[in-house]
Amino acid sequence: MADISAFIQTVKLPVMPEVAHALIRTLNDEDADVVTVRDVIAKDPALTATLLRMANSALFGLSRSVTTLDSAVSVVGMSQIRARALGICVAQVFSLPAGVNRLEFWRYSMVCAGYAKFLANEVHIDEQQAWLTAMMLRLGEMLIVQHQPALLDALQQQPCAPGQRWQRERELLGFDEGRVTAEIAKRWDFPGEVVQALTFCGDAQAAVQQSKLCAVVHLAGWLADQASSHATVLQAVPHISTALQHYLQLSADDLQGGLPDPDTFSDVSTLLA
Repeated sequence: MADISAFIQTVKLPVMPEVAHALIRTLNDEDADVVTVRDVIAKDPALTATLLRMANSALFGLSRSVTTLDSAVSVVGMSQIRARALGICVAQVFSLPAGVNRLEFWRYSMVCAGYAKFLANEVHIDEQQAWLTAMMLRLGEMLIVQHQPALLDALQQQPCAPGQRWQRERELLGFDEGRVTAEIAKRWDFPGEVVQALTFCGDAQAAVQQSKLCAVVHLAGWLADQASSHATVLQAVPHISTALQHYLQLSADDLQGGLPDPDTFSDVSTLLA
């Protein structure tokens, strides 16, 4: 397998703002509470304003508006506010290569994250950790293309069956976007379980040998590859790996009956504000 560390040394990683690093530290701190997270976010007025817009958007469907960070944390929840804040930071600092449609890229990321959150709830793992991990998944592809722009057309060639982009990446480079994103997450000091999930999520067989988080992120990305419409996703569901279904104890029939429409979590207007 190609050396990921050597590859990472050849690309320029974006610089995360201090507020993002402080929020990541709370992910690794079991004693971090609502007040800690709120105070970190409050130090960045622009991030606070974006989070308030997001909390009041149709994305959350709240029955009342929230006008302060305290009320947003109270109504939406500390974990979700923290995950969304980190998502906003990532989107703002990550410069996409020429030729990549910015809206489509982040829409995919939000859809992938939305599916991961739904699946995490179904298998009883941390929904916000799953959301954030899946939201970051495709960042690795952008670093690949930044390093080798000529690969963009090959990687995004259509039609693209679920998971086929990962296979193309491994054939061309020896590793996939998940492994690259894992190296980014490691250098940004994300929790070890997030790094592990990203490292192995590009392959179904490897994912089911790691963790439920890894398997959930794999399946979320697999579904997001078909998320041009809800109908298209539902048509792909019967082809989900049997091993993956057994590991997560989610049948294709159950998924077809309960899988949410990607349009319900694909709004990127606040993410890119």
